Amino acid sequence: MLDFSNTVQVPEQPSYGCLMPPPEAAATSAPLRRRRRAVAVQEILSAAECHIAEHGPHALSLRAIARSLEMTVQALYHYFPSRDDLVTALVTKAYDDLVNAVQEAVDTPPDDTAVPRFALAAEGYRGWAVANPERFQLIYGTPLRHYRAPTPGPTTRAVRRMSAIFHRELFDGFTAAQLDAANIPVLSPPLREHFEHLPRNGLGALPPAATALLLSAWGHMHGLVTLEVFGHTTFIGPHQAEIFHMAMCTMVEDIHRRIPAAGPATP
Repeated sequence: MLDFSNTVQVPEQPSYGCLMPPPEAAATSAPLRRRRRAVAVQEILSAAECHIAEHGPHALSLRAIARSLEMTVQALYHYFPSRDDLVTALVTKAYDDLVNAVQEAVDTPPDDTAVPRFALAAEGYRGWAVANPERFQLIYGTPLRHYRAPTPGPTTRAVRRMSAIFHRELFDGFTAAQLDAANIPVLSPPLREHFEHLPRNGLGALPPAATALLLSAWGHMHGLVTLEVFGHTTFIGPHQAEIFHMAMCTMVEDIHRRIPAAGPATP
């Protein structure tokens, strides 16, 4: 059960007056309140995740979450002023947990060192999604009615973290000139211009050809994962992981074949 008290009981010190706590108590009360608030926020998020896991994202109920924590809805609003604030926190946490799973998969030495690192990242992505289908649906399923994520905001930053991992693992070792010369269908001038004006701290850091390849790779990976999470590939049975692994390795090999080898160094 949560402790929602924001006050700290300080023994009376006559020398400071009955309304004035000693300086050392005043200095420690604020950090204590912050710690209590952080614990309360984490418990609310955990309860909301359990509710989503049991009933699905679209059944998210603040009243049910408050009831499970033996608190009132009004007390819950003290930590999350609106439903959208709570949803944003849940979406951000789901993205962060997904990114951490992807990074952990990349950092774990594989049994087969020939496996492309992008494939390792993709398998971390798939593993988290399969283990957390309801949370995956929260961030990639049908949008919740009347909810719009703040832009820019914490969810945007989380997505950029994940994009940076796949960007690095797919194109590590290639120069910008190599990526710009990738063998892909000719991009239309409007599309190339659009890619060139993307934020430089995201996909805009890549040449347009590489951006197109990365988006295609992500779509292929995400599409297979989504089909599995939503139950559309159950006919494959226990072989879904093997199919996914083969698809990712084949895709990376095809993308890398499209990127020309580095030429001689230019003085």
